[in-house]
Amino acid sequence: MRAVLNLQDFKVWVVTDGGAGYEVQAIGVAEALGVAPEIKRVKQAAPWRWLAPWGPTMHTGDIAPPWPDLVLAAGRQSIPFARMIKRRSKGKTFVAVLQDPRVPPSWFDFVWVPAHDKLRGPNVLATVVSPHRLTPERLLNEARRILPAIDHLPRPRVAVLLGGTNGVFRFDEAAAARIGAELAELGRRYGAGLMVTPSRRTGARQAEIIRERIKDTPSVMWIGEGENPYFGYLGAADVILVTCDSVNMVGEAAGTGKPVYVIELEGGSAKWERFLGAIYASGAARPFAGEIDSWVYKPLNATEEIASALVDAMDARWKA
Repeated sequence: MRAVLNLQDFKVWVVTDGGAGYEVQAIGVAEALGVAPEIKRVKQAAPWRWLAPWGPTMHTGDIAPPWPDLVLAAGRQSIPFARMIKRRSKGKTFVAVLQDPRVPPSWFDFVWVPAHDKLRGPNVLATVVSPHRLTPERLLNEARRILPAIDHLPRPRVAVLLGGTNGVFRFDEAAAARIGAELAELGRRYGAGLMVTPSRRTGARQAEIIRERIKDTPSVMWIGEGENPYFGYLGAADVILVTCDSVNMVGEAAGTGKPVYVIELEGGSAKWERFLGAIYASGAARPFAGEIDSWVYKPLNATEEIASALVDAMDARWKA
């Protein structure tokens, strides 16, 4: 990233509604900029939250002067606050929005969207994958940290990242049974060791079904106690399997440079087809069909790309 601004002196806010997916994206960009942001989690009561992104900000909390140099706003509930800060700071604050704000992007200084969204504009950057907090150093450190728990597993070691049902895909008990059987067969066929981590959306019953199916396969599975070994599994894996329902998880897997297989679920939409098609076209990932292989590709790193574009946009604006 071209060093132009002295970002160490910048006051930076991350503004979200506290949703983990949005927050990790904004914090990841801030970390790539080399700054420690102040986290501002905004909450509004009904009916004001229903009106976002268009509605007013009725409960501003600690969103108040002195205004920061940079705001990274992520998620629909953050947009009224981003608009307010842009207006009240009178140009002092550079306001960047992550994800489609659902209002004209020209209202802000910078907008990032995933490429499978159709929003485009002169101040809009689109990338195939989302920003995240994954770095090679973190992967290495986390893999070292969990080594005692996985050292007994044979290679190839396969990280399995499980999402869950959302508004587009269905991860029901039948899907869990299918995935569990496929994982057990993978272990038998390749002599693989499995490192499985469910998410909050996976569902207790679905996780239990998968655990039962792989009980005779060399494996470890996080059951929700202690720190999630998610990044450790990514760092220690030879191959990664990830369910298709999370842009963040698929993107983080594709940021490792390791072979990624996507476990497709029932459901889908045109937007998700565009995303998965772009991931497959990049060479980072392939649909999972019961087999694993090894290949090399350039890791997808939207975080650094977004941070670099932000620096250029801020530099251009303050030189103008």
